[in-house]
Amino acid sequence: MPAITTNDLRNGITLNIDNTLYTVVEFQHVKPGKGGAFVRTRLRNLRSGNMLDRTFNAGIRVEQAILQKRDMQFLYKDGEEYVFMDTGTYDQVNIAPVALGDAADYLVENAVAIIATHDDEVVSVEIPASVELEIAFTEPGLQGDRVSGARKPATLQTGKVIQVPLFVNIGDRVKVDTRSGEYVTRV
Repeated sequence: MPAITTNDLRNGITLNIDNTLYTVVEFQHVKPGKGGAFVRTRLRNLRSGNMLDRTFNAGIRVEQAILQKRDMQFLYKDGEEYVFMDTGTYDQVNIAPVALGDAADYLVENAVAIIATHDDEVVSVEIPASVELEIAFTEPGLQGDRVSGARKPATLQTGKVIQVPLFVNIGDRVKVDTRSGEYVTRV
């Protein structure tokens, strides 16, 4: 595996530290008045999702993990696992909910995701920044009740509950930001 220095760290780079894969979430180069420079990082464990704060001396070598990424289409849920199909080879792969993380809240059949693997192990699933989903249930908005900024809970077709404006009704399609889980607009 290629080794890089801590000066080359960027958000999204995957590192292999003590045979555990971490993605760089944040990094900051610090140059104090006295002493050597160092790099303060916030890392996410790709297997467990736990966050780790770690400080490295500037310029030391760290091992970069190379991930293979490919487009895969979500087919269906098989018990607890999610079944994806490689859009190029038509191979099917079962993925555990742990590898999906929050992406599971936004997956509908035939949705395409980017699956990252390392040594044939699925380590992450990337979905688009926003998705369009249908409202499965919400309380009806009252006629004339148009308080600016007022929100009500709504259940998406995937089971995820989000806050939507009062004018959104059952059956409406809405755009949802998958990074924050917030309503963007009605489609």
